Amino acid sequence: MDSPRLSRRLLRSVLPALALALATAGLAGTGGPSSAGAAPMSKAAATATTTFSDEFDGAAGSAVDGSKWQIETGDNVNNHERQYYTSGNKNAALDGQGHLVITARKENPSNYQCWYGTCQYTSARLNTSGKFTQAYGHVEARMKIPRGQGMWPAFWMLGSDIGQVGWPNSGEIDIMENVGFEPSTVHGTLHGPGYSGSGGIGAGYTLPNGQAFADAFHTFAVDWAPNSITWSVDGNVYQRRTPADTNGNAWAFNKPFFLILNLAVGGYWPGDPDGSTAFPNQLVVDHVRVTTNDSQPPATGGRITGLAGKCVDVAAAATANGTPVQLYDCNGTDAQKWTVGSDGTIRALGKCLDVASGGTADGTKVQLWDCNGSAAQKWAVSGARDIVNPQANKCLDVTGNNSANGTRLQIWTCAGTANQKWTVNG
Repeated sequence: MDSPRLSRRLLRSVLPALALALATAGLAGTGGPSSAGAAPMSKAAATATTTFSDEFDGAAGSAVDGSKWQIETGDNVNNHERQYYTSGNKNAALDGQGHLVITARKENPSNYQCWYGTCQYTSARLNTSGKFTQAYGHVEARMKIPRGQGMWPAFWMLGSDIGQVGWPNSGEIDIMENVGFEPSTVHGTLHGPGYSGSGGIGAGYTLPNGQAFADAFHTFAVDWAPNSITWSVDGNVYQRRTPADTNGNAWAFNKPFFLILNLAVGGYWPGDPDGSTAFPNQLVVDHVRVTTNDSQPPATGGRITGLAGKCVDVAAAATANGTPVQLYDCNGTDAQKWTVGSDGTIRALGKCLDVASGGTADGTKVQLWDCNGSAAQKWAVSGARDIVNPQANKCLDVTGNNSANGTRLQIWTCAGTANQKWTVNG
């Protein structure tokens, strides 16, 4: 694609929620009963902790759950798309059978105006900005995509800092895109600084024997970890990307992102509908699920060293909830043996590194606490040696840049300073 899919008008509707997302960056997860007839979660996520789930259970004609999704409105000049995204349940509604149906129609019931004049089509676009963001994990949607020239369904993510840094510096992870003239192929793509638009980094996945994606439900997923993203369709991995693929440009994906679902009509990439395109046309979504990574931490840990070569240490090797975590001379004791798991936790003495009371403010102290799967216990270790709590979007920090034994550790706005740099198993 040649330009970001966030139009000027859509930005006006998204940015207020983005401000909230930047303030909270929270992991808001709830799960309802499985949709009738829904496929089980794919193997990659089967043993992981669910942080977000929408099974789209509800009465036919109902709008989506407003605690999980917001509905964007407007057109999109950047890609020369033809649709106007409407509010409420006009073009996005539950079908009463455990599905969300996003419907594109050739109509203009309210004299909507688009970049090209009077709009010719309506459709819908949903996102979780300000309601759910997450860094890393398994992200999947089970969907049946539409058929026809000019149709452009997508399941994708944007960095929650887009309101601060703009696109493409925010990063964009396209989990699934399809353009109607390729009925058997979907695409997964990364966009970031120096590799955006038509220069995005990605690959396609094609069904065998001429099958079309519109004929059945398929599960589209990414498995996302620090410095790597892997795409799959129905559990079949078809590409993996790391910072080595960005040709020296910044890797924009070690931070929280939010989810987006939409069905566009027309645009530079898919081209416009023609006489062969049937309307109304539908994207049917069975579920959207986000989990932590499913790999279990190793049984033994190692030290985490930081300022002045000292270690992250559990005070007095105590295991009581609330025990301070501090900086101390490295001594090889169990109080300094930490396991960094792909589930996002950092553990010692059988408990988790925890942000006190789930706080997000600068100066909130960290402690040892029973592992409970909360956002206060999720951490991301970056290639730049930062240890980040995605909920707060802040770094593990030595208070006051003080290397004395017993100095408490806290979270603080990431600044790249020596008291925020850590070497795991160092």
